[in-house]
Amino acid sequence: MSAWRPSSRSGPAFCQECLGKQQKIDRLEEELRRVKAQLRYQQRTAKEGPFGSSTPSSKVPLKANSLEENQARKGGARNGHPGHGRRQLPPGQAERMIPVHLPACCPDCGGPLENRGILRRTVLDGQPLKSERQLLRLEVKRCPKCRRTFRARPPGVLPKGLFSNRLLSLMAVEHYLNGQTLGRLQRQLGVGTGALVGALHALARHLQPVIPRLVREYRAAFVKHADETGWRTDGRGGYAWLFCTPLVSLFRFRASRAAKVAREVFGARRLPGTLVVDRYGAYNQAPCALQYCYAHLSRDIEDLQKDAPEDPEVVRFVETALPQLAAAMSLRQLPLSKRQFRQQARALQRDIERTMDAPARHPGIQHIQNIFREKKDRLYRWTLDPRIPAENNRAERELRPLVIARKISFGSQSEAGAATREVLMSVLLTLQKRTADPAAALAAMLDGLALDPKADPDRLLFGSDSS
Repeated sequence: MSAWRPSSRSGPAFCQECLGKQQKIDRLEEELRRVKAQLRYQQRTAKEGPFGSSTPSSKVPLKANSLEENQARKGGARNGHPGHGRRQLPPGQAERMIPVHLPACCPDCGGPLENRGILRRTVLDGQPLKSERQLLRLEVKRCPKCRRTFRARPPGVLPKGLFSNRLLSLMAVEHYLNGQTLGRLQRQLGVGTGALVGALHALARHLQPVIPRLVREYRAAFVKHADETGWRTDGRGGYAWLFCTPLVSLFRFRASRAAKVAREVFGARRLPGTLVVDRYGAYNQAPCALQYCYAHLSRDIEDLQKDAPEDPEVVRFVETALPQLAAAMSLRQLPLSKRQFRQQARALQRDIERTMDAPARHPGIQHIQNIFREKKDRLYRWTLDPRIPAENNRAERELRPLVIARKISFGSQSEAGAATREVLMSVLLTLQKRTADPAAALAAMLDGLALDPKADPDRLLFGSDSS
């Protein structure tokens, strides 16, 4: 604020006292804005964790309860909605028919009871996973002519194996797919931990030849995903890497998060298709086109609004950019032809580009805009084909069971355990994507190996390799 008064000198004269007051006001206002920003950051850190909306759920200090409107909402379907209650099971679909009889006499007066027909009731029963101790009597015979001795092979058991192929497959599926702990399996089966762990290590050795085929199929896929999360091995920090497609899952458990782990899977030759990832630098040298995840960028924009909720420029940017990114992620789910998809995708791309090219003064907005300007070739691959997603949700969903296992087991107890988990999770999750019963498919493969130990487990599981 300045004051002017007539003077013999040329030009206006300033009141030094008023100028000093205005400078002090400006300094205090700037300090107040800085303190408010620090307070908001501390409050967010205390509520959401050190990484804002990207903080893993295990590190969130305070988890919000359900909103009041959600608590007041009644459960169940809306009035008039067709029901989905229990259906009567047709007799031909029942695994077992069990007759349930009444006594011949009335339990009250002792008189004879008359038959009034049969009522049917459907009940679902289950059998707990348990082991059955079997003693196999294997015939041994000798040919007197050629003097060779023959011994009968036990059906459904690998050479020198303690567990049957069916039980071994069920154990692997329960542990690596369904998340059952080894301790629980040990108590259910009544076997020692050493026998259980040794059987899983042996199973991984039988399935190791399958991994190169999965790598080839992953490299040839039109859309590839990749992500990583923390994983401890033998008490030391490390990482679990996931490389997946709609039909393949590949895991790598390594002590490093460096790009060399990704190069093990991608190789050196140029690959077809598009790799969908977050903006982690280990994937920047991947030998294929990249698509950055819009979900991660949306979280960054949400954090920007939380840091400056009162800034009108930030509010306008968030209200414009977030719906555009959300529309880009959901466009491929709409029932559109390929031509219609491309038309709407190009129009949406132009809208996003206008938002990111608009002039901005806030440094946070400039940071988001610079990503879209400098990495344009990695942000609009989704516009070319509806099969290319604008988000990396597939990889994040597939990593979730591993994150839960990490919370329960704190990682692998040895390098051998991490190597076994790497092979078995890769094969079993791939089987889960391709078959309705992964345990049955794995048991059938093991039965084939029991009959012919020299058979190729890759062909027994997936047939001929067409890649």
